[in-house]
Amino acid sequence: MLHSFEVHDPVGALATMPPQPSRTPQALALSGGTVPTHRLSVRNYLGGPGLAPEDLTMVFLMREDDDKSPTSMPTRTVGDAAEDARTVEALGMRSVKVFAGSRVRDGHASQAAAPTGLMARAIKAVKKATPGLLVMTETCVCSHTDSGECWLADERDGSMDLVKTTAVLAAQAVMQAEAGADIVGPAAMIPGSVQAVRDALDDAGHRDVAIMPHLIFESVLYQGYRATMGAAPRSGARAFQIAPGRPETAVHIALEMVREGADVILTEPALHTVDTLVHLKDKLPVPVVPFSVSGEYLRLTDLKENGERDVSGLVEAYTVLKRAGADRIITYGAVDIARRLKPS
Repeated sequence: MLHSFEVHDPVGALATMPPQPSRTPQALALSGGTVPTHRLSVRNYLGGPGLAPEDLTMVFLMREDDDKSPTSMPTRTVGDAAEDARTVEALGMRSVKVFAGSRVRDGHASQAAAPTGLMARAIKAVKKATPGLLVMTETCVCSHTDSGECWLADERDGSMDLVKTTAVLAAQAVMQAEAGADIVGPAAMIPGSVQAVRDALDDAGHRDVAIMPHLIFESVLYQGYRATMGAAPRSGARAFQIAPGRPETAVHIALEMVREGADVILTEPALHTVDTLVHLKDKLPVPVVPFSVSGEYLRLTDLKENGERDVSGLVEAYTVLKRAGADRIITYGAVDIARRLKPS
């Protein structure tokens, strides 16, 4: 008997095929069949791309040599940074991100762009120890103001002084570039700050220094960093950070950052912005790099008896980020993860 469909009609062919036996585990068990399983070698072969050390950027939170105060997050002296940079490079990673504040803080963030400050000394030490290691920075005044705010206040009414704030951020970026930074990171999310930094870098002859502004959602996950670096805002809030329920705002701001001159976009917190990462990868012409912040590090690692941290949870989480399109991942756990990934 001839069927009414042509041979090239796959839909019609499927519609008239006899029903196939069920392949569910329950049906297989009832029929005496076996559930298909793959041996480990096949599973590994088919597992898709995993994390690699070069995917990771290590975070350095800096402190002065004589600062012995206890902190919730690990910190480094300038000497530590040079030594640890060699370890980072030896483990196959290509980059570090440096955060540093000032011991002397005031309402003008007067030490933010100091060429002899902690940030400049840390950058120079890392570059001297590992010239080929990429150094990125945070460019912000929150660790240089006595208020912990990311902006400078207008002396007349206490509101943000946009002109003064962007001028300090621009000077800070130039200082970082002259110390050897490869990528500077405006982190205040202040409108016009990326453009101000780009213009200042170009005018100072640093056209080849890249800009990676921070695209930040409001979160409680920054507390470990803020406590360690003394960067908690007196007002209790960061005015320009994005409400968690407004991912479309993040896309709009990121596009504006790119128009102002951003070469890369950093998103944070990493795991709370995976959906935004996916949207940004579709919309932006530049790489997107999630920053796994202090709260993620503390909550997703278990402290072992020997004082080390089990980073298994981070490996799983960062595999998700890479699967979602992350170009690189910035993390406090980079060294421990790279040791785990590197063949012995």
